[in-house]
Amino acid sequence: MALTTPHVANFNLFGETGDLPDVVHCETIFDRASLHDWELTPHRHTRLHQIILVTSGGGLARFDDKREDLAANRLANVPAGVIHGFSFAPETQGFVVTLASEFLDENLPAKEGLRRYLNAAYAVDADDAAADLMARIFHEFAERRFARAQVLRSLCGALLGVAARAGAEQSETQAPRDLNPLARKFGELREEHYRQHWKVRDYARALGVGPTHLSRALRAASGLSAAQLIQERLIQEARRNLVFTNLPISTISYTLGFEDPAYFSRVFTAASGVSPKQFRTRLSGERDDGADPRGLRPKKTA
Repeated sequence: MALTTPHVANFNLFGETGDLPDVVHCETIFDRASLHDWELTPHRHTRLHQIILVTSGGGLARFDDKREDLAANRLANVPAGVIHGFSFAPETQGFVVTLASEFLDENLPAKEGLRRYLNAAYAVDADDAAADLMARIFHEFAERRFARAQVLRSLCGALLGVAARAGAEQSETQAPRDLNPLARKFGELREEHYRQHWKVRDYARALGVGPTHLSRALRAASGLSAAQLIQERLIQEARRNLVFTNLPISTISYTLGFEDPAYFSRVFTAASGVSPKQFRTRLSGERDDGADPRGLRPKKTA
């Protein structure tokens, strides 16, 4: 089943438009996925962070253009803003914990560095601590006892710590991006204004710093200059649209704030090494294993 759609859905919580009404939202994989024939099509959550634990069964996950195995006892970390889709085997069991982005902002001290791992989507083998925390969170969530909210906050904070530790251990040989406060604020502004093609000076003015200071701070945090990060976000969104939608390339260019599709194509080609058309063609071509590279399941044969 291909994951290409006319547009990428942007949900708060599985298609619901209201804000998260509780400290945390808990739902089983079975309860949600069984309603959709075990396929959750590509979507993203603007202000929600999810941690998913498969306890039995399994499936495949898609995080932007990356595929991850979700066998039993695998833990998936899904940050806000990442396009993700799932294809589960029927009767798969597991837990889904959903937290508002504000919860992470309030409960993860910047100096401890957890966000640099939690900002990435990944799937890792879960340890006993993760499984125990998931079970305790679901139990406390279902109860209506005194101090419920405080207990849930504490347990969810511990779950985020376990997920970040697993991500750090998986990335020991990599140099993760450490988002300092200025870099985080820049990232938030970039999400609001990248389609408007703000320049470095526009972000610097909004953040109350000079362009040179901003670029130095961002390079120290990410290894990239402000200008490179601005372009990176545009190209990332372009790739997402090319992979997950069937919109014409000209329409994609307009939605990204480009007035001239030919200019968009030149910018994309310079950044990616291939044209938008070539990029889409490569991803939609046949693979040796018979799978659609945009989807999660092998193509059926007669």
